[in-house]
Amino acid sequence: MSETVEFWEEHYGAKDRVWSGRVNVRLAEIVEPLPPGRALDLGCGEGADAIWLAGHGWQVVGVDVSHTALQRAAEDAAAAGVAERVRFEQHDLAETFPEGRFDLVSAQFFHSPLDVDRTGALRRAADAVTVGGLLLIVDHGATPEWTWKDGHPHDLPSLQDALASLAVDPEAWEELRVEAVERDGVSPDGQPVTWLDNVILLRRR
Repeated sequence: MSETVEFWEEHYGAKDRVWSGRVNVRLAEIVEPLPPGRALDLGCGEGADAIWLAGHGWQVVGVDVSHTALQRAAEDAAAAGVAERVRFEQHDLAETFPEGRFDLVSAQFFHSPLDVDRTGALRRAADAVTVGGLLLIVDHGATPEWTWKDGHPHDLPSLQDALASLAVDPEAWEELRVEAVERDGVSPDGQPVTWLDNVILLRRR
């Protein structure tokens, strides 16, 4: 078992559920008006985004490194009645990548505390977008202090650094949305907090 697999298995194995089960806000607001097609959800975790997409008519491939997370995702997809429209695959994206081309590739908060090749995975994600398709990356731009480890802020890429790291050809890609957006949230003790989401939305020409 690789270090990456071991880390995320421990992460998901520590609780019965890690995430809320709700679709990510930026994904929903951007994708809801679109006609459904074929979608790839990178780092799908327990499957909330993939299941939401399938419920809106998309054919979805959800990818994660954790078998435990994918098992929960598959169970929830069956319970939601969308199992026939979503397939979950286990990949360590530093080693393997799902096959095919997609109308939408989504990477929501595709961060890791481990030293992994995030840039390489996102470049492969861009390569998987079909002509006319969308690449949607939503990163944490800033996180509340209560999420910091050992009292230090997370080492997060800036919006422009994340965009530059993709090294996309401007002749081949159109920037539809590149901006930082605030999002309201609640801390574990019930206090209001503000998150900053870095949103990158590109269309392959």
